[in-house]
Amino acid sequence: MLLPEKKEREYRFRLALRMGIPVFILFLILISSRFITDYKSLDTSFYVETTLLIALSIYFIFYVIYNSFDVKITESVSKTFTREYLYKYLKKELSKNEEYTLILISIDNLGDINDRYGIKNGDKILSKTSLWVSDYFQTKDIYNFPMGHIKGGDFVIGLKGKKEQYNTILELMSIKSDNLIIDDIEIEMSNAIIDTTFSNRIDYLIEKLFELQEINKNQTQNEEDINPDKLESLVIKAIKNRSFIVMTQDIFSDDKVIMKECFIKLKTTDENIIHQKAYMKVLDRLGLMMEFDMMILEENILKCCDKSNNIFAMNISPSSLRNPSFITKAKELIISNENIKNKIVFLLNEKEYYSQIKRYNTTLKMFRDIGVLIAIDRLGAIHTSFLYLRDLDIDIIRFDSYYTKDITDKKSKDIVDGFNVMAHKKGVKTWIKMVENKEIYSVVKELNIDYIQGKYLALMKKAYEN
Repeated sequence: MLLPEKKEREYRFRLALRMGIPVFILFLILISSRFITDYKSLDTSFYVETTLLIALSIYFIFYVIYNSFDVKITESVSKTFTREYLYKYLKKELSKNEEYTLILISIDNLGDINDRYGIKNGDKILSKTSLWVSDYFQTKDIYNFPMGHIKGGDFVIGLKGKKEQYNTILELMSIKSDNLIIDDIEIEMSNAIIDTTFSNRIDYLIEKLFELQEINKNQTQNEEDINPDKLESLVIKAIKNRSFIVMTQDIFSDDKVIMKECFIKLKTTDENIIHQKAYMKVLDRLGLMMEFDMMILEENILKCCDKSNNIFAMNISPSSLRNPSFITKAKELIISNENIKNKIVFLLNEKEYYSQIKRYNTTLKMFRDIGVLIAIDRLGAIHTSFLYLRDLDIDIIRFDSYYTKDITDKKSKDIVDGFNVMAHKKGVKTWIKMVENKEIYSVVKELNIDYIQGKYLALMKKAYEN
């Protein structure tokens, strides 16, 4: 039996006691009162007490029943803690234990399982996988640990102690799960581990687990971790003080510099640098993305676009671009600077497709009418980029860097060539980045891609610093 199921039974038992004990006490009071008074006759007080007893009992029972609906400890499908109760449970554990470890275990192909075998079988996989994980840890003499369902196929486990105690156990579990089959269905699993040396706040720990999981999947090197509370404070101060550095890299067309891409690094009060990967999620979490985008747009117009004949490409969050407040301010700013017309590119990168496409096109048309070029990033990496190429009225599409690395391979070259033809048929310019050597450059030139960017042609340079 899993710990959440034990806790569920304990909770229901306590609930029954809370309902029964007050009723029992009230009955004792009634009987005692009856014997204290003349037990041979029933006076008015007996009926009053009986009425009060019934009224209070009914009220109390309904009160407990009503509140019991708000407290759900386990999920009916996975038989693990609900996310809400897991967070509550882990907060208590973190407050009691200085050294505590969280482990994320994910069924990566749950979506495919639901599509292929049906949701009912997907639910069975959730339940049986959680039992498999529980049984595995019990073989390592680890019992009664909290396990909760966070979302989709993602589970989080809490264990006392440092992560070093569990690294080997987790690695062995990864090896054992490589060929895991449940009910003739192949299970693809991944994991991540973290402990309280990073933070003692549950929301930061969970968020970091998902970041580490992606790093493990992509086998990329993790940057030095900054305490989340400290990082938030540094980002807020940098935005408030407008403290940042803008780097640019030249982009070529027909061997001439036609455009520059802007890269933003936030600056701390002690002159350290916060890179984009570190601060972007903080901006989203704190609701500062629109303020950040507006700040960069204002400063770039003032210090770059207004003093150069080049086009400047800058990342703008699609959520900012669809925000009425940002639209109004950005429009006023661009119109008031007539000499920057056709010198700005808004580079958009979005994982999820925005369904209100007509409204989106209307917004983009408004910006294009006042001289802003619209570019969609990461063509070929996320399905949204294909849909936006099909549905949005845009000027430029940029290929994902994944294709650049292998473009000298015939298969990758043919794919990029197909993307290029597809974009040109729609009247959209194409752009490729990370051209790192002469061989890649020769292939890119052969494919007639419009804009070329990479270290082979130009390194990044500091444009200005605030």
